[in-house]
Amino acid sequence: MPKQIPLLTTAQMQEVDRLMIEKYHIELIQMMENAGRALALTAKLEFFDNRIENKKIAVLAGTGGNGGGALVAARRLHNWGVEIEVFLTKPAEKMRPVTAHQLNGLMALKVPVSQGDTPKKKRNFDLIIDGIIGYSLKGNPKGTAKEMIEWTNAQTAPVLALDTPSGIDLTSGKIYEPAIHAVATLSLALPKKGLFSNEVKALRGKLFLADIGVPPELYKEPTLNIEVEALFAENDILLIEG
Repeated sequence: MPKQIPLLTTAQMQEVDRLMIEKYHIELIQMMENAGRALALTAKLEFFDNRIENKKIAVLAGTGGNGGGALVAARRLHNWGVEIEVFLTKPAEKMRPVTAHQLNGLMALKVPVSQGDTPKKKRNFDLIIDGIIGYSLKGNPKGTAKEMIEWTNAQTAPVLALDTPSGIDLTSGKIYEPAIHAVATLSLALPKKGLFSNEVKALRGKLFLADIGVPPELYKEPTLNIEVEALFAENDILLIEG
């Protein structure tokens, strides 16, 4: 990893999100769109060498921002000719408002969506996108989220995780049970500290970093005091480790 890229804790990423909205007037829906676009591009370039039409991809989405980014990726991939199936950890009415907004867009496109149900048995997908749990994880995954992680780990399809494989604490690197085994992970804004222990590296695979529109000035705010260069001057998705 290039030395000039700082690592963030969960608390620092929460502060980035707060400053983006409250001071820099960049709303969550904008960040989510950027994250989902980058996730879709990473799927297309890393797993399919740009030839993505008619591929089959499962998108697993939780109720929060991580799930919302995965739903944006589902919409983008659908637009590119991919056969998408979406699986939600909870019914639509339990989604956070901005995540529900992304879901409504998919429903308008008639993309198949299963609400609160784990996929059944082994399925013939070309890729699984993990947007189940992001940095809000507190303890072992439970309920449908737990079942989705276990189902995913039983499949033969490769897994692309958004920001983190579900089941990992992004500050400490603690691996909860169960946790996703990913082939690649797309981190957002800056990499998170918890992704760099040897045990976690085995679960997150290749590590990419995506630009979601955070201004370098934001990181200099007193509550963060981090110096960040213009990381994405040449590309808005970077390979950090792989």
